[in-house]
Amino acid sequence: MEKSQEIMSGIGDINNKMLLFRKPIMARAMAGFSLSEISYIEYVGKHANANVTRLASALYMTRGAISKMTRKLQKKGIIESFQKPENKKEIYFTLTDEGRRIDAIHRRLHADFIEADKTVFAAFSEEELAVVARFVAKYNDHLDAELR
Repeated sequence: MEKSQEIMSGIGDINNKMLLFRKPIMARAMAGFSLSEISYIEYVGKHANANVTRLASALYMTRGAISKMTRKLQKKGIIESFQKPENKKEIYFTLTDEGRRIDAIHRRLHADFIEADKTVFAAFSEEELAVVARFVAKYNDHLDAELR
C-alpha cells in the first residue's frame, strides 16, 4: 500500500473509532441536540459576530439550513439575536445563559477527550507533532480549495 493510502486509511479508521467511542458519550451529555446544533452553539460561543453567513461558511451548510437551525435554537432558548446600533441590517447571534451552560458541557467533554489522549501525544517529539500539524493544515487547505 502506498504511504498516502496508508495515511488516509488510518485517518478514516481514527475518525470512525473516535465516533464509535465518543458519540454515545456526547449523545448522553448533549441529549436533545443534534451534532449540527452543537457545532452551531460552539461557533456562536467562540465568535462575537456570528451571523447566518459566517455560520453557514464555518459549518459547511446552506444559509437556509442555518436559518432553520437558528429558529430551533431560539425556540429552545439557547441563542438570541441582536443588531448593532451602527448596522441595523445585519442580525447577529449570542448564547443565552442556557446556551452558555450547554457550551460549557461541550467544552468540558472535549477537554476530557484531550486529556485521555495525552499519552498518545506524549510519545512523540515536538518536531514530529509539528510535521503532523503541518500535514493536517495543508490537507485542510486542499479540501477548502476543493470545496470552492
